Amino acid sequence: MRYALWLALAAALAAEDRFTQQLEETARVASVMVDGDVCRRIVTARAMEYMLRTDPKDRFLAGDNYDVNADAFDSVKKTLIRLSRLVPFPADANLWMPIPGLPGKVRIVIRNANELSQFWPWGALYQNMEPEMKTVLETGRRVTVARKLGWVSALAPVRDSLGDIVGLVEVAGRRNPDARENVK
Repeated sequence: MRYALWLALAAALAAEDRFTQQLEETARVASVMVDGDVCRRIVTARAMEYMLRTDPKDRFLAGDNYDVNADAFDSVKKTLIRLSRLVPFPADANLWMPIPGLPGKVRIVIRNANELSQFWPWGALYQNMEPEMKTVLETGRRVTVARKLGWVSALAPVRDSLGDIVGLVEVAGRRNPDARENVK
């Protein structure tokens, strides 16, 4: 019970501060700048086929066969990088998309320079959809998440030219980033 109250208080405080407001504003801009039609063309059919395969003789089969349509990937990645630069601190704008035929599963299609995400476990090609992601994909409302201490992610829908929600952008930042965290 205490943990739930702490999370609720942390989320309420996060919603009021400038750091969170800047991430939320960037997510709002992302929802109109990221082209859902182009996003749908990023991951190739071959990559989708291999993503769900396992082979005991080749544990890297899916990752080694993850390929993209370069023009679509580059176009969206550049947009996401530009969006992440709208804030005056290290942040990333990441593209998440649901997996057709696998309800409740999502894949991170594009991660960015700082490797900031509250949700992505390193190396995962796909994973269970977080409840907040489901809310964004089903309702089209932006959602702010401050689940991990010091982290804020603003989630925004990505729409195609028909207005259908095809994915979401996670604009993520960390209040006190550790520049040496990923240095081994």
